[in-house]
Amino acid sequence: MIRRRGTLFVVSAPSGAGKTTLCREVRQRLTDLAYSVSVTTRPPRPGEMDGVDFRFVGVPEFRAMRDRGELAEWATVHGNFYGTRARSLEDALAVGRDVLLDIDTQGAAQLRDRYPDAVLIFILAPSVKDLEQRLRERRSDAEVEIERRLVRAREEIVLWRRYDYLIVNRDVKEALVELESIIMAERCRVKRIDLTLPDLEGLN
Repeated sequence: MIRRRGTLFVVSAPSGAGKTTLCREVRQRLTDLAYSVSVTTRPPRPGEMDGVDFRFVGVPEFRAMRDRGELAEWATVHGNFYGTRARSLEDALAVGRDVLLDIDTQGAAQLRDRYPDAVLIFILAPSVKDLEQRLRERRSDAEVEIERRLVRAREEIVLWRRYDYLIVNRDVKEALVELESIIMAERCRVKRIDLTLPDLEGLN
């Protein structure tokens, strides 16, 4: 019988590197991979659904959750609050379900301190020029917001060595295979498994 506690997979990337797409696609390909919906105070983008993409809350509600100790991590990103609810995270891990988180570098650092066995994965665009092009093609942010995200991207990129794995997203299909391979390999890691063998006496 094989038993194990769930593994926490934390994916970070600068805006425009493609982490949201990759996280969505890998969840469709792998079983028993829970997705923790982050809480945020930023307004929804076109097509985003509350409770699916994010849980959208006001600043007072977010601060109340933070002050009650309900968040496993939280950070201010691009002028908005983001956080991860600890209860849903712990419940999934305790029953052996792996959890995928799509969060920024500040939150990832907090989670590494709280969950030392977490697997941290950093995703990069091939270049800052590609990153800028992808941000502009989204057509969801004003020019001032794009510039702010590019400044933040340069700050985040230099932190890639703090992660366990690096994926350069040149092609979505190839990057998806790499992300899936990382998750599958970590699921087979011996230190994560509690293996109870049946009684083999008399079989020799």
